[in-house]
Amino acid sequence: MNDTNGKQKKNRIGLTRTDYFGEKSTLCKGCGHNSISNMIITACFEMDIIPEKIVKFSGIGCSSKSPNYFLNRSFGFNGLHGRMPSLAVGALFADISLKGIGISGDGDTANIGLSQFKHLVRRNMPMVYIVENNGVYGLTKGQFSATAEKGLSLKRQGENIYLPVDIAMEALAANATFIARSFAGDPKQVKELLKAALSHKGTAVIDIISPCVTFNNQEKSLHSYSWGKGHEAPLHELEFVPPRDEITIEDFEKGTIREVVMHDGAVIILKKLDKDYDPTNRSQAVRMLEEAIRKNWLVTGLIYIDPEEANMVEMYDLDKEPLNRIQSERLRPSRDSLYRVNDQFI
Repeated sequence: MNDTNGKQKKNRIGLTRTDYFGEKSTLCKGCGHNSISNMIITACFEMDIIPEKIVKFSGIGCSSKSPNYFLNRSFGFNGLHGRMPSLAVGALFADISLKGIGISGDGDTANIGLSQFKHLVRRNMPMVYIVENNGVYGLTKGQFSATAEKGLSLKRQGENIYLPVDIAMEALAANATFIARSFAGDPKQVKELLKAALSHKGTAVIDIISPCVTFNNQEKSLHSYSWGKGHEAPLHELEFVPPRDEITIEDFEKGTIREVVMHDGAVIILKKLDKDYDPTNRSQAVRMLEEAIRKNWLVTGLIYIDPEEANMVEMYDLDKEPLNRIQSERLRPSRDSLYRVNDQFI
């Protein structure tokens, strides 16, 4: 991304897109996870986010290697399989000035980490939770994960006999305040959803179908590129407008726009396609997901959002000063206060 003089274009805080890069990817060529990393880089650059204000979390799996491929200047923590949510809660609780990006996989979230995922969601911790969903354990030779569709046949694993876990439905059941689904082969939609998620004040769950080109890219697989390209059904065209920009909608026909105002004044503009869909209606989101599951649709877009629900930071009224920077004198009760407590039991 260069200007007319051939120099790298800078954003409003004076950084180039290169400042948001990570290490060179070691994932398979064509892996959907790489496309997602690129869109995280682009979204953070375009939103003028200071990389040092982002902290990255991951568990175990191909997806959990991804944080190494974006935002080199950000701190990160790669934890145990399925335990990324508890790491994120502890770190973000201790320093509320940071924004978290958690990268997980379908195995990391929907198998061993499902309980931690559900509890993170219900606490509404301010972070973006991305599930890079390919239906297999790609790092350990392609076993079925919990999101693999029933009847899927893989060369080394035979046929999957179990019904799948739907991550968006699980997030909705856990009262998530932001739920979206996208497809790694649709980078524009992924980028706009990431921008909206980064502006959300609670937990933003994005389930991204990210094909595994090595173990699960058959034409009939619901997690393949060919199936995704042929069956993606967007709910709407999505555009994110930052709070500092003037909001104009003159180009859209009357009655075709749904605007969702975020807590910071940013606006998500949804241009309706063939569906009259309201992402603030939880009951409608449940019905839509049930229909999509029944008909094997890859419905993408913003599924549900509640921009008003209090997040975990607001529930505890936390101090803006990071806990690890507060002096011990402020943390310890005074001698007089301890005497008053003891006097109550005399």
